[in-house]
Amino acid sequence: MLSSMPLPQQKLPTRDEGLFQMQIRDKALFHDSSVLPDGAEISGYLFRDTPKRYYFVVEEDNTPLLVTLTPCDAPLEWRLTLQELPEDRSGEGSGEPEPLEQQKQQVTANEGTELFTYKGNDVESFISTSSPSGLYQLEIISTEKDSNFKIYSTTTPESDQPYPELPYDPRVDVTALGRTTVTLAWKPTPTGSIMGQPIHYCVVINKEHNFKSLCAAEAKMSLDETFMIAPKPGRDFSPFDFAHFGFVPSENDFKDRSLTTNRALSNKMSRTYISKPKVADIQKICIGNKNIFTVTDLKPDTQYYFDVFAVNTGTNMSTAFVGTFARTKEEAKQKTVELKDGKVTDVFIKRKGSKFLRFSPVSSHQRVTLFVHACLDAVQVQVRRDGKLVLSQNVEGVRQFQLRGKPKAKYLIRLRGSRKGASTLKVLASTRAGGKQPFPALPEDTRIKAFDKLRTCSSVTVAWLGTQERNKYCVYRHEVPESYGEEHRRREQNQCAGPESRRKSEKVLCKYFHSANLQKAVTTETITGLEAGKSYLLDVYVVGHSSYSVKYQSKLVKTRKYC
Repeated sequence: MLSSMPLPQQKLPTRDEGLFQMQIRDKALFHDSSVLPDGAEISGYLFRDTPKRYYFVVEEDNTPLLVTLTPCDAPLEWRLTLQELPEDRSGEGSGEPEPLEQQKQQVTANEGTELFTYKGNDVESFISTSSPSGLYQLEIISTEKDSNFKIYSTTTPESDQPYPELPYDPRVDVTALGRTTVTLAWKPTPTGSIMGQPIHYCVVINKEHNFKSLCAAEAKMSLDETFMIAPKPGRDFSPFDFAHFGFVPSENDFKDRSLTTNRALSNKMSRTYISKPKVADIQKICIGNKNIFTVTDLKPDTQYYFDVFAVNTGTNMSTAFVGTFARTKEEAKQKTVELKDGKVTDVFIKRKGSKFLRFSPVSSHQRVTLFVHACLDAVQVQVRRDGKLVLSQNVEGVRQFQLRGKPKAKYLIRLRGSRKGASTLKVLASTRAGGKQPFPALPEDTRIKAFDKLRTCSSVTVAWLGTQERNKYCVYRHEVPESYGEEHRRREQNQCAGPESRRKSEKVLCKYFHSANLQKAVTTETITGLEAGKSYLLDVYVVGHSSYSVKYQSKLVKTRKYC
């Protein structure tokens, strides 16, 4: 920073406000112009290794001067120099002013006095409380890549104050930290709380680094915005860096960067769109004048960078607070349930949740039999033996799996729930070869078939499949209202609820059934004593050893109203 003290008898000049307002309204005056307006921020664009020069006239001696440059995409090098005006242009001298173009040529020929230099990506300013009259030249260059930038210059810095002022403590603090949320707080800017200017805050979240300016964050967010800011062809547009706009030039274009625009446009090119950052990688959220904000929907155990910018909504100019970073908390480690050999374990899984089971046989074994009974919706089952994946299947109803054993092997079972709702299961793992298992054998199709032609006003006839294993089957009925539909049936379809949960009045019969020939393993039953024109829900339970039962899919039937 360069500053100088004003003289005691100094009279500070003021800007011609009427002329200034006319200039600001006339956007064409400054678009792609090398003349910097007094008291307004402009946006500019640089091609790599191609310097750009801007000019600013100070009419009188002892004038305050502020020049602020904001890099947006890449570090910039900039230099401010002074070329004094001829004697008849300073103070109260008379005579016609030299044209600005002629003054610029003088500056080009004469390097003038260097006032300030800077290289980096910080928002940096030159400020002087008493500057001599003359033509000031600002030269900017980007050596890394094509870049956007903003310039603000004024001769009335005390009265303008376009940028929101930072509080005495400009840091952003993390006040609460969760697995998917982070709460931020910061001191309000005096520009809004004390001076009453229209201020709102914007929060930027990303996973890479903190930003030193809002325009740097916005440039990262959208390449399309960068494209719109670029100057038009034919106006300060040489050399042309096609790669920035999604085109890949031919090799010849890289050999000679001094090619003119017309020749560059005539070369053959392949269009390759530059991919944008993913939406989730960087976000900008403007939150009004609140100075506390909770960021949600973050990923657990992930580091994020948080920046807060105070934006003057009247001028659209912003100031960056000192950003911070934080790592969200890890997911809570799930407790692993130990399975006992030959014992049924009840498991509950939240919607979209997971549960881990461990089975560690105490003796050597050749085979492990795994039974999984999904009581509601289908679940995903994964089994790893000593870390190696040996099974991955979706299970609906009852399934039995045979896993090859190994001496001292340990099995980790992961159960992943349904997206529709919570899941309940019964799981059994056993190393005992042969013998009676608590889960009854089931056919592949567990639907109940109703015969429409055999319906009467007081009975219905149904059939279901069996197996080669002799099992006990129990039939239950339950009258339901006319409005009862498939959605009600699905909600009540808990296959793990056994006959013991039913009323005695709902029981129809129990019988034993099996067939050595699977093609003939089907049984029928006529259910009588029903009322005419009524709807009933029928259930068939197959009861295995140890009285463990599995329910077939429920069937909705209706008796005839007139016979």
